[in-house]
Amino acid sequence: MKHFTVFVVLTLAFAMLACSFGSTIFTPTISATSPVSATTAAQPTSRPAATIAVNAPQDVAPPILSGTDVDSRLPELYEKVIPGVVSILTVGDQGGGLGSGFVYDKNGHIITNFHVVDGASDLEVDFASGLKVRAEVVATDLDSDLAIVKVNASPDQLIPLSLGDSDQLLVGQQVIALGNPFGLTGTMTLGIVSAKGRTLDSLRQASSGNYFSSGDIIQTDASINPGNSGGPLLNLNGQVIGINRAIRTTGTTASGDPVNSGIGFAVPINIVKRVVPVLIAQGSYDYPYLGITFSSFLSLADYEALGVDRTSGAYIMEVAEGGPGDQAGLRGARSTNLNTFPQGGDLVIGVDDRPVMDFGDLIGYILENKSPGDKVTFTILRDNQEKEVVITLGKRP
Repeated sequence: MKHFTVFVVLTLAFAMLACSFGSTIFTPTISATSPVSATTAAQPTSRPAATIAVNAPQDVAPPILSGTDVDSRLPELYEKVIPGVVSILTVGDQGGGLGSGFVYDKNGHIITNFHVVDGASDLEVDFASGLKVRAEVVATDLDSDLAIVKVNASPDQLIPLSLGDSDQLLVGQQVIALGNPFGLTGTMTLGIVSAKGRTLDSLRQASSGNYFSSGDIIQTDASINPGNSGGPLLNLNGQVIGINRAIRTTGTTASGDPVNSGIGFAVPINIVKRVVPVLIAQGSYDYPYLGITFSSFLSLADYEALGVDRTSGAYIMEVAEGGPGDQAGLRGARSTNLNTFPQGGDLVIGVDDRPVMDFGDLIGYILENKSPGDKVTFTILRDNQEKEVVITLGKRP
């Protein structure tokens, strides 16, 4: 029986991209050029460093909306948050583009996606009040597709949005997306959290030519289209719980714009809260590094081929020589012949006494809790025997 295994780079970005069944991930900006695309197989890898407090907004929760009056309260919610949502117009060598963003603090910092401002030589930020100002990029993070731009505006014209807690999100919970789709400023759409813990390719390329991965991504069916990139995804308390980043699509319109399929992706706000203060203070952010390539999916036949009595865990395909995983003694598979499932790799079944059902569990935990220099304890199955291995996380090269 032939086994098809999707590989994902947890730090080495050495992934073989997964089958996307004809669909593509698009970053929903509007540009004079084709949208940036990434395969649907990307998976998470590392995690941010210690947070530095830089006038970060406080999590002051607005009144909770009850399920019985959502329809009547949505207009109230819109009026409350729309002053802090912006449209971003860019000009660069390849032409112009449109994206979205939101006010982070009274110092003029605006959060958006990196791909919105990438290559821009001129930035304009437009507010719902009618204010239009120039902006400059002050920091970027390709690993999570984030950018900080700064505007020179009086504090009374800057309305920071409240930041929520993406760890508290539940699948099925209602959310709203705000932004600038197709240049239609101030557009609001309603949907639900469709899933948590998804993964996408990051925009940072490793020396191998492949891409690192970003994880703990929120999936939503709230309508996200070209121009929504960088805009907020909010809960019904009016708190930002994600930054709209990409959509999966099965095709494009006659004009070349991606067709929305009801599957959108957002960067979780807890990663943003960890990364952005460091970006503002230092200009860059270090993500942890394992130096391990995992299989992103194992079928029942794959587990049977491994000879284990369980059907969960993250399987190690390759360990980078000299990396943290190698120094800890972890083992990768001995063969990558696609006609037979590769044998001999360690199966990670736990991390720091937490169960690991799949690769997403492992990456999600590291993303939310660990930084370069931290130690993690893997519980692994090797030759059908449980063993604990302590790893000191490195910094992405």
